[in-house]
Amino acid sequence: MGTRYLGTTEEVTALNAYIKLVRATESVSHRLHRHLESSKLTVTQFGVLEALFHLGAMHQRDLAEKLLKSGGNITLVIDNLEKRQLVKRDREVGDRRCISVSLTPAGKQLISDLFPAHVEAILQQMSILSLEEQAELGRLCKKLGKQE
Repeated sequence: MGTRYLGTTEEVTALNAYIKLVRATESVSHRLHRHLESSKLTVTQFGVLEALFHLGAMHQRDLAEKLLKSGGNITLVIDNLEKRQLVKRDREVGDRRCISVSLTPAGKQLISDLFPAHVEAILQQMSILSLEEQAELGRLCKKLGKQE
């Protein structure tokens, strides 16, 4: 479904590309994250666990920046993960305003159990594209994402 806007060629082309990008992202994301339902995790909660699993303990503000979430949103997400004893918070000794978030053993176990299925789901979704097309898609997305 494209735009019904009757603008210039540049406007219509940009709008149609944007619509396709958003629809593709939403569609792939919906299919990829079905496996999270059984573990009762949201996409953002999974993102926090995955970031901590691969990058180690992080400041709460750095997690928010990495996941493109607001400080308030990431606080709520971490609150809920902490209630489930999947992450823990520690205040920095030198600067008590800084809060470091890390995985608990239960959180590490959960993400290490879930991540292989996540990788497999991504492989399945991306397999419609050749390796060259995947590389080109990655290049174009990075170019679009880095724009100021």
